[in-house]
Amino acid sequence: MQAKLFARAVAAAALAALSFGAAGQWKPEKPITIIVPWSAGGSTDQVTRITAAELEKVLGQKVVVVNQPGAAGSIGTKNALEAAKDGYTWTAGAAQDLGVYRALGMLDTNIGDWNLFLHVANVSVVGVNANSPYKTLPELLAAMKAKPGQIAVATAGVTSGGHNAMEAISRATGVKYRHVTYDGGNPAVVATVAGETEVTTQLAVEQAEMIRAKRIRPLAAVSDRPVVIEGYGTIEPITKWVPGFKAATNYFGIFIPKGVPPQVIATLEKAWAQNIATSEAIQKYAASRGALFAPVAGEAAQKAAFPAVQANAWLMHETGKTKVAPDAVGIPKP
Repeated sequence: MQAKLFARAVAAAALAALSFGAAGQWKPEKPITIIVPWSAGGSTDQVTRITAAELEKVLGQKVVVVNQPGAAGSIGTKNALEAAKDGYTWTAGAAQDLGVYRALGMLDTNIGDWNLFLHVANVSVVGVNANSPYKTLPELLAAMKAKPGQIAVATAGVTSGGHNAMEAISRATGVKYRHVTYDGGNPAVVATVAGETEVTTQLAVEQAEMIRAKRIRPLAAVSDRPVVIEGYGTIEPITKWVPGFKAATNYFGIFIPKGVPPQVIATLEKAWAQNIATSEAIQKYAASRGALFAPVAGEAAQKAAFPAVQANAWLMHETGKTKVAPDAVGIPKP
């Protein structure tokens, strides 16, 4: 009897070891789809396409990026969440957006339902049309106070980095603005260049090309640190004019819903540690567009992203945009 039990134990241990080994050796048998829940050309789309190309080298399979914009990113995210849990459908974006959909009543999910693979952190920039009369941030804020609710600010919609930045500025300074929303950061920036709006507060990575081309004038980085864009120079932090202003680090990445085969996640975690963390293509992208190269996965990614989720959720709640209080859905006040 003991011999049989021992044999069974050995067999079980061997099976467990085999499973563990297989967990790090996922070889996809068909193309992988990454749903970008924003329009083409925006911050998520840009870095996701670069990351997809890097992952193709590791996985030996095509990684297809599909844009499905709408409803502040919740439509494409919902499609990824409801797809077959076979590991072949992922989504992408800002972790702070993913974490607030339940509080906003847009989608029944929270950040803990996902495996996070983060690659960069982004900073918003207050940018104005090149023909705008506003040469400095104080001039723009003075105009907003003199004309409350009249100066149009373009963003990618509620929960977007641009909207969060402008809401935080409004709360810190008391200014009021007219919010004009688009289906992504790139359309919001293009609208400002075209003169449809006077201001955009979208991310530096989305404004970088227009800043270099002198079609957008950057007034401040919505951060406590300056932003450096290759080919342009340094954008001073908003704290230079608004002391005490705080902004949580806005991490972006690829998100895979929990429930997929564990070998998928193990393979991606290994790829993140060995390939994405040393990717020259992503580092070059970050340096050229004013982003921070910050690859992290697993529990470390959850911990890194959660402060921005908290800040975003409570900002949305305090401005009347949530359906339920964030602490009722597991997001305590920071």
